[in-house]
Amino acid sequence: MEDSRRSHMAIFGWACTTLCLVSYTAAFSHGASLSACTDMMPRHLRVQLHSPSNNYVTVHTNMSFYLPGDKVAVTVRSTKDFMGFLLQARRVSNDEVTGTFVFIPPGSKLLTCFEDGDTVTHSDKSLKRNLSFVWKAPDQPIGDIKFFISVVQSYFVYWARIESAVVAQQ
Repeated sequence: MEDSRRSHMAIFGWACTTLCLVSYTAAFSHGASLSACTDMMPRHLRVQLHSPSNNYVTVHTNMSFYLPGDKVAVTVRSTKDFMGFLLQARRVSNDEVTGTFVFIPPGSKLLTCFEDGDTVTHSDKSLKRNLSFVWKAPDQPIGDIKFFISVVQSYFVYWARIESAVVAQQ
């Protein structure tokens, strides 16, 4: 009787754990949650942060200077596949998220962290390598900016806040 009860408890525990893990990981397969807006950190179960100075993901822009209202092309290149990401433009002066994304690639979606369309995340868990975006600067001056991306290679491995070069306001 005791062995039967233990085996039922073990099966019940395994089933609960499995269901929790499946629902937890499925929740992030459609993009980052709003809880990641401020620090750009994934909220996956048991994730392991790797050094932000990685050598396989880079963020590039098509210009070094911009004017208020300008559109800036942003490309993310990777030599390894990744599943998820969170991309933002931030002011150099105070790290505030700024501007809006006006073009995003398939497999991604806009998030409203602080203003409409100020953040982009993945919309599915398909493998990604090269992504192109267009960001629009606010019409009022905001100062120099950088683009930051957090990349999730798997549910357990990610790199946070990989940054572009400074894009200076003229």
